[in-house]
Amino acid sequence: MKYKEVKIRKRSARREMAEKLQPGEIHGDLSAAGFRFGVVVSRFNGFITERLLAAATDALERAGATSKDVDVVRVPGAFELPLVSKKVAATGKYDALVAIGCVIRGETTHYDYVCAGDFNAACSLAQLDTGVPIIFCVLTCDTLEQAIDRAGLKGGNKGFEAGLAAIEMAHLSRKLRANPAKLAIIRKPRRK
Repeated sequence: MKYKEVKIRKRSARREMAEKLQPGEIHGDLSAAGFRFGVVVSRFNGFITERLLAAATDALERAGATSKDVDVVRVPGAFELPLVSKKVAATGKYDALVAIGCVIRGETTHYDYVCAGDFNAACSLAQLDTGVPIIFCVLTCDTLEQAIDRAGLKGGNKGFEAGLAAIEMAHLSRKLRANPAKLAIIRKPRRK
């Protein structure tokens, strides 16, 4: 078989595949209007967590949330985030939560013990138990400089990203919870 024939067959096969499979898409929007959000924030390493909190609430406000749509719950440290997040989610008052914390490696083994607690998995279980999206915004950094970079300097602000993720997940959860007959699936136009 000649090279040109192989190329034509491959192109034809790709075209057929594209015409056959046109999956629908469900996605979240980035409007916070009409949703309630909870933010659970650690006081430990407050210099960093307050910057993350400010950015998360800024994202919510820019997307249309008002003061009455957002509640902040403060906990002593990152290790307490999963339990309190689960309790806040279980109230049924919120469409999504953001869990904010910061653990910085120091000269002791405290960092290792807190991180070994696998609080990310605990937040994931809280989401599954309650059905409320919990956005995990816990920085685990080796140095204070790394934390500062992720809280608004070189690396952007992870709190702002978490706020946007909470909005998108609130929309997705509401859409997926809705009556399946009314579920808006966006279809891609078929090629001819």
